Parts: sequence; C-alpha cells; structure tokens
Amino acid sequence: MFHASDRVLVAIMNNRRDFKIVRDEGWYRIPKKHAPPSTTEAAVLAFYFTKVFGDDKWTIRWYAPVRGHELARRCDLFPQQAHHPRADDAYYKLQLGPLMELEQPIPSLRWRRIVFIETSWDRLNAAEEINDLYASGADGLFVTLKDEGLFPEREFLIREGGVKYTVDLAIPCQRGTVAITMSDRPAPPYALRDPEPKAIRHAVERLGGPLPTQVTSRQKETYPG
Repeated sequence: MFHASDRVLVAIMNNRRDFKIVRDEGWYRIPKKHAPPSTTEAAVLAFYFTKVFGDDKWTIRWYAPVRGHELARRCDLFPQQAHHPRADDAYYKLQLGPLMELEQPIPSLRWRRIVFIETSWDRLNAAEEINDLYASGADGLFVTLKDEGLFPEREFLIREGGVKYTVDLAIPCQRGTVAITMSDRPAPPYALRDPEPKAIRHAVERLGGPLPTQVTSRQKETYPG
C-alpha cells in the first residue's frame, strides 16, 4: 500500500474529541504557523497518544493514509465555535482514509513532550520505540549507545537558563541530563559536542547512571495489544 520512502508525519493526539473526528469524520487539523515542512507531503499521518488515553498513553498505535489537504480557518472547521480566540487562524485540514492499527504499538521509553515527528514508512514499521523514528547525523552514535543499554532520547528539548534547546541526543540520568550535539545547532553550555562513546559513558556515570526506561526492547515484544 505504501512505499518505504513515503513520508510519515507523527502528530500529537491529546484529547478524545479530536480522535473521534479522525475516526468518524476522517480529518485532522494542524495550525499553519506550527506545521512542519512535510505537512503537505505526508502520505501517512500517525498519532502519538498522551496520558488522556490511559493504557495507550505515550504510544503510537493508529495511523491513516492522507488523501489530501486544504487550508481553512478554525471557524470554518468548527462553526459552533465562532468566538474561539483562534477562530480566524489558518489550519491545514488533512483529509484521511480509514484508521489502521500497527501490529505492535510504538512506545516512548520515557515520558517526553512530542508534537510532531517527521519520518518514513519503513522507519514506522521497523521502530521498536519512538526514538527509532528519527533520522539525522546522530544515527550511528544513537545505535551504539542503545546497544550499550543507555537508551538515549533523540531531538530532546532541554530548558536551561530560560532558553529552550533541542539537542541531537540526551540521556536522562539520576542527577541531571547528558546532552549531546552532533552539529552546530545551539545547545546548553554543558553539552558534549561530537563526543566519543567513552566520554558519554563517563558523563553518565558522573550523573549517577541513566534513569530507567518505561519499556525496554525485550518488553516491547510483549507490550499489551
């Protein structure tokens, strides 16, 4: 049905009303001012559930093919909310095909804030956990650290001194976070830049070791369906 290279957009699903719209009416909205570049090119839209979905929280379980898109004002999407503060804001309305369920849900190893992930169909199908969906120059180091049991987070948001940074990799530890950047992107002053795995291991040890994950690769195989 889809090709390996087809673009997939993972979007947050944080309330049951919006999921009902996807399921029963076949569309999903994304604010134009916050839309990622692949919004109009995605062949598949997948949904990352937040805690309001109970046992399914912090997982990707459902996806739908994207049939088309259009720009619309919020008041046109929800005429009954004509006085909403964002009534005149522009949104992409993605027209969707029927909902489909992954054979295995894709869990987040730790709670983290995710709004969008731009990925591909082959990565969506091969992912054991959320971080497997990302692609960047940190791929090799990510695999190395994961194989060593450190389970880094990718594209991780860090707040430092009132400033927000998104680092390539991060390992939440008992006494802080080891932040790693593989590029010239802004990063906290303490971030490790293009480090060797040995330097990362030492930094993790200094911070008391990594925080435990919610789901390990082994647990993923028997994640409740």
